[in-house]
Amino acid sequence: MILIPSVKNEESSARKFLDYDKYKKIFYDNIYLDEFKIVVKMPLFSIEISQKEDIKIKKFNLEKYTYLLSY
Repeated sequence: MILIPSVKNEESSARKFLDYDKYKKIFYDNIYLDEFKIVVKMPLFSIEISQKEDIKIKKFNLEKYTYLLSY
């Protein structure tokens, strides 16, 4: 049984962008995988010193949200 779907073509499209969670006061570096419609959110730093976040993987529709910077 295969748990991870195979990639049909050898080139997958991915986009990188930065965003800011105003409630948790954390900046994130994000990688959006177009084919799977998921985002990998990696915390850069928190404005509040006590805040610590781990890497998150979430189902995500990039067109519905605004972000700070795409690169």
